[in-house]
Amino acid sequence: MFVSEKAPAKINLTLDALFKRPDGYHELEMVMTTVDLFDRIDLYETEKAITLESSSGLVPQDERNLAYRAAALLKEKTGCKKGVHIYIDKRIPVAAGLAGGSSDAAATLRGCNRLWKLGLCDAELAAIGAEIGSDVPFCVYSHTALAQGRGEILTALPAPPSCWVVLAKPSHGVSTADVFGKLRVDAIEEHPETRSMIEAVKQQDYEGIIRYLGNVLEPVTMDMHEDVRKLKQKMLQFGADGVLMSGSGPTVFALVKQESRATRLVNSLRGFCQQVFAVRMLGVRRESVLDEIRTK
Repeated sequence: MFVSEKAPAKINLTLDALFKRPDGYHELEMVMTTVDLFDRIDLYETEKAITLESSSGLVPQDERNLAYRAAALLKEKTGCKKGVHIYIDKRIPVAAGLAGGSSDAAATLRGCNRLWKLGLCDAELAAIGAEIGSDVPFCVYSHTALAQGRGEILTALPAPPSCWVVLAKPSHGVSTADVFGKLRVDAIEEHPETRSMIEAVKQQDYEGIIRYLGNVLEPVTMDMHEDVRKLKQKMLQFGADGVLMSGSGPTVFALVKQESRATRLVNSLRGFCQQVFAVRMLGVRRESVLDEIRTK
C-alpha cells in the first residue's frame, strides 16, 4: 500500500520578531503563503520499521531527517504498530528559507495519517508537527496564514492574488539558528506592517502586498552574505515589482504579474544564480498527488 503527498515550498510576505522570549525563542509575527514548487513524498507501508531515501544527497536519509522524525513521532503518539518507507523526490532547494524540510515532515504526517488510517484531523497533526519544528504546523495546512508565537499559532487568511514568483537561491545555505543568533530586536530599524499586509491579502490588493513586503532577518543575512544583497538588487534592476528574502534566507523571491516578465527575470538571473525557479503563487492546499490509497 502506498500514498503520495505534495510538499509545497513557503515564502514569507512578512517576518517580524517582537521580542526574545524566556525560552530562548523569538516571538514572531509572520504572513506566510505557499508557492507552486513541490517536493513529492511517496509513502509505502511496511510491517514495523521506518526507512527513508531521497533523490537528493543533500538531505540526511536517517532519523536526522524531519520527515523520518515526523513518522516516528506519529507512531509514538498514536501507538501505531505499522511502519513506512519514505521516498522524498526533492525539488525544493535545501537550507533555503523555503521550509522544504518542514513541508516534507508535514506531508509525511498527512500521508501516514492516511496510509495508517489513523483518522486524525489537521489540528491534531499540526500539534504533533509543532514538536518537530516551528514551520511544520503551517506546512500541515499548506495555505496562507498569520503565524505567531514560534510560528505554531496560525490564523488562516485567503490566498493572495494570483501572480508569478521568481525564486533565486545562492549556492550556499544559511543556518536559521545563526541568523536568529545575530538578530538584535532592539536594533531593528523598521518592523514590517503586518496588519497592513493582512488587509492587502484580504482585499486581493497586489500593489499593497508589494508595498508591505518586509523581513527583519533580511539585513542580518545580508550582512553575513553580501551575495544575497546583490541578488535582491539585481532582481529590482531587472524589473521585479517587489523583492524580499524568504525566512532566514538565502533564497530571494520576486513578485511579478506577467509571465513574460517572470521569464525575463529568470533568464537575466541565470548568470548570477544557478537555482532559479518561476512558479505561481499558490496560497491554498493542493490535494495529494493520489487522492486514494492505491496498492503497489
